[in-house]
Formats: sequence, C-alpha cells, structure tokens
Amino acid sequence: APSPVEPETPVCSNKDPGSELLAPNLKFSEAITVLLTWIERGEVNRRSANQFYSMVQSANSHVRRLMNEKATHEQEMEQAKESFKNALTGILTQFEQIVAVFNASTRQKAWDHFSKAQRKNIDIWRKHSEELRNAHSEQLMGIRREEEMEMSDDDSSDNPSKKLRVDESALTAQAYALKEENDSLRWQLDAYRNEVELLKQEKGQLFRTEESLTKDQQLKFLQQTMQGMQQQLLSIQEELNNKKSELQQAKEEQTHTEARLKVLQEQLKSAKELAEINGQDESQEINMLTVALVNQEREKNSEKRSQGLKSEKEALLIGIISTFLHVHPFGANIEYLWSYMQQLDSRISANEIETLLMRLPRMFKQEFTGVGATLEKRWKFCAFEGIKTT
Repeated sequence: APSPVEPETPVCSNKDPGSELLAPNLKFSEAITVLLTWIERGEVNRRSANQFYSMVQSANSHVRRLMNEKATHEQEMEQAKESFKNALTGILTQFEQIVAVFNASTRQKAWDHFSKAQRKNIDIWRKHSEELRNAHSEQLMGIRREEEMEMSDDDSSDNPSKKLRVDESALTAQAYALKEENDSLRWQLDAYRNEVELLKQEKGQLFRTEESLTKDQQLKFLQQTMQGMQQQLLSIQEELNNKKSELQQAKEEQTHTEARLKVLQEQLKSAKELAEINGQDESQEINMLTVALVNQEREKNSEKRSQGLKSEKEALLIGIISTFLHVHPFGANIEYLWSYMQQLDSRISANEIETLLMRLPRMFKQEFTGVGATLEKRWKFCAFEGIKTT
C-alpha cells in the first residue's frame, strides 16, 4: 500500500505558513494540523524558528477571533430565545381567546340552541384547546423560570459582561409577556366565573326537578299503597262475610243436630224401656235403628254443607283445583296444592283450600298413602264417581 503523503516542510514552501492560520475557520483546522505535525516532527530549528514563531502567534490571534464569534453566537441565541418566547406568548394569548369562545358557547343561553352532536364536538374542541393552552403555558413558564435562574446566577457573578445582557429590549419583552399573561389570567378568571354561574343555575334547576320528581313519586307510591290497602280491605271484608255466613250455618246445623239428638235420645230411652218389657231381640233392632238414624242425620248434614257455592271466587277455585287434581291421578297433598294456588293468588291460604275440599265430598276425597313415617294424606278428584251416587 502507498505510504501517506506527509506535509511539506516550511523551508521548501514559497508562501508564508502563517497565512494559512489567518484563513477562515474551514481552513484553520487543516493549517493548525500541519503546524502541529511540523512541530512534533522536529522541523523547528534555528533557521526556521522565526517562521514557526509567527505561525504560533497567528494561532494565538485566532483565539480572540474565536471568542468574538462565540459572543456573536451567544447574542444571536439570546435574540432567538427572546423571539421564540414572544411568539409563544402570542400563541398562548390566541389559545386563551379560543378557549374563551368555547366557554362562552357552553353557556345556557347559547348552549340550548346547539344540537346534541354539535354540543359533543364543541366540548371535544374545548378540551383539546385547553390541553394545548396548558402545555404552552407550562412551556412559557419554564422559559421564564430558566431566565430567572440565569439572572440569579448573573447577579452572583462578578463578570460585568453578563450583566450587560439584560438590556432595555429584554425588559420590554418581559413587560409585554407579563401583560399577556395578565390578560390570559383575566380571560381564565372570567371563564371560571361564567362556568360557576352556569353550574349554579344548572344545580338549582336540577334540584327543583329532583324535588318535584320526588314529590310525584311519593304521591304515586301513596296512591298505589292506598289502592292496595283498599283491595286488601275488600278481600278481608268478603272473607269475613263468608266466615260469618259459615258460622251462622254451623250454628243452625248445631241447633238442628242437638234437637235431633234430643229426639233420638228420647226415642232411645223409650225403646230401652220397651225392650225391657218385650225382650232382648227388640233391643237389638232398636239399636240398629238408632245407628241408622244417626248415619242418616250425618248424611243430611253433609249434604247441607255441600249445597251451593257462596261466591264466584269459590267456583273459580273449584274449577282450578279440579283441573289440577285431574292431571294428578294419584292425588296431591295440601301443601303441593297450596303452593300451586299461591302462584295464581298469593292471598289464598292452605286452610281455605282444605275447607273448600271438605265441603265437597262427592268431588274431592282424601286418602292415606304409606305407613309409619311415610304416611301422607292426599286429595283426589272423584267427581266422575260421585255423580253416580247423587
């Protein structure tokens, strides 16, 4: 591979090596690299010492040039920061105005005229604008905090050149930024006041609506409760009348039974006296006759209990119970039957069903199934058999 080309020595050069160091920054790096190579390689001797001194002096002069360039760039950077801060302040002001427009649109006098979809879009736009405004405000506050920290550092420093950077234009820009921030805060305060007033109005309207709705609900609930109590009272009154009728009928039957029993006792007494006179055979015949009369009396009482229906409700119950037991040929206990009837009428009791079944022995009969602990009473539908005996 070919060897790298080394820089020429200054003794062979026709031009002043120091002129390379005075070139622009683009050529300065190349020139300083050549100078460094010459010095490290040992090209400095008594004959070329003055030339090398001139080049080193030129390098030292370039230091001042670099410092001037750095100061210029720092000034440009400060101006760019100030321009950016002013632009950001203007943008933030416009954001505040836009948010104020959205807040004004949400007031009731304007809000009620927008459609549901329009309200939704306005609310979305408002939230997005508030987020952007807050982000820009935070960024601007961050810049101002950095400036305050820099100014604090500048105050503690003894370098007078840094203190001169805070000139009249910076103070003017800061005053303008403070004015814009004050306007922005005033816009926000007005928007918050409007929102608070709107919330108060909506809360008052909602409270009146809820209060009216609560009163209507209470009134409706009381009316329903009163209707339920009236229906329950009518049902109890009807049941009480039925019980009174049953009690009156039972009293009449008891009176009639007692009278018949008294007659039978007198007849039995007479028969006994006659038996003592006529002998034992006639006594047996009288006893058989007495048993027959008692059984006949029981059948008459049973027929009286089973005659007629007291209300249309009993007719409906008989029809439903008959249908239920007809599809249960092996019968059903009173608890099973009562649980079925409860689904149709929750006010009916098991005692009421059993009393109705006992009043109709030719339609319903009770049988016992099982033995011991499994003994169970079941009711069966027997109207097809009972009609043959009537």
